[in-house]
Amino acid sequence: MADLSRRALLRGAGATGVTGALAAVTGCGVPPAYVRAADRAGPDRSARDPRLTFANWPLYIDVDDHDKQRRPTLEAFERRSGISVTYTEEINDNDEFFGKIGPALMNHQSTGRDLIVMSDWMCARLVRLGWVQEMDRAAQPHVARYLDPQLRTPHFDPGRGHSVPWQSGITGIAYNRRKLGREIKHTSDLWQDALRGRVTLLSGLDESFAMLMQGDGVDITRWTAEDFHRMTDRIRRLVSRGHIRRFTGNDYIKDLDSGDVLAAQAYSGDVIQLQADNPDIEFVVPQEGAELWAESLLIPNLAAHKRTAERLIDYYYEPAVAAELAAWVNYVCPVPAAREVLASSRDKERAALAEDPLIFPDDAMRKRLAIARDITSTERTEFAKEWNGIVGL
Repeated sequence: MADLSRRALLRGAGATGVTGALAAVTGCGVPPAYVRAADRAGPDRSARDPRLTFANWPLYIDVDDHDKQRRPTLEAFERRSGISVTYTEEINDNDEFFGKIGPALMNHQSTGRDLIVMSDWMCARLVRLGWVQEMDRAAQPHVARYLDPQLRTPHFDPGRGHSVPWQSGITGIAYNRRKLGREIKHTSDLWQDALRGRVTLLSGLDESFAMLMQGDGVDITRWTAEDFHRMTDRIRRLVSRGHIRRFTGNDYIKDLDSGDVLAAQAYSGDVIQLQADNPDIEFVVPQEGAELWAESLLIPNLAAHKRTAERLIDYYYEPAVAAELAAWVNYVCPVPAAREVLASSRDKERAALAEDPLIFPDDAMRKRLAIARDITSTERTEFAKEWNGIVGL
């Protein structure tokens, strides 16, 4: 597994960055950004041109143990289909990539990519702008059958017509149980005096706010501005008292491992990797709940190989293929049926993954997971300014 936190790469500015990038492609004299459904599709060359361009994040697909340039599941798709896939790891930041493809989409031009993976808060922006195409679910029987029911109806894309999760995960609490000397069960446990100066929170607004609201008893599927301000008031007071050590990206991993920090807001996939080296680290979904998130596959407007992109998406929803991917990336698998594939493995370590609730959440954990409604474009400027003022960005 990679040493770098893959999820931490997703921390785009999530605030002024999106607004700035959008402004850059919606300047004076440029037509409105929204693209009507009738104008999103271009001539599809899938039948006569067996190629596909797939843009993804680094460290987000299985690789061969002996040759890191080889990607076994992708190569198996190429052999089976006869389709040549150009796979690029060019997405390092949501806002940065938005700025890269935005001008083309804004001006009704092809991005040169058939398939991209974005964090769901950025998917929300692209769906609302009409910059991604609706998929033909009839051509995706495995998606229709195997997609995790809990991921089917995000606020921004009910029914997942425009997006399909690539991988999913949980934002919860990681802590060093041996050094802390007790369990953490509630978000409020982070605010106890014994943890003063030994707690970190995530710095990204989109990554952090939902779990903190849930700690106040908020239903994050329908949170309000009042809920947001109540949460930020609490965090501001904790910062002023020196209770929160700092706000972090993926560097909370190092802090936890060294013992400088005893508890941190964290991503589930990171903790699986950290536990391999430090079994004292535990991950908890607070009793009040935690956020279930996803990064999702999208087909940009005017993609030249839409049907081929739909075919590749459906391939990754075959349980055996999803199991291969899950065994490597260690995030929440969006195909629950992959659990049985891993459980039947003769390899003990591989079979053990089927019992890991951070890859396949059990029923008790799922009851505490929710997908937050996204921050609207109207809310974002105000809320990001308030949050960034607390974080120090």
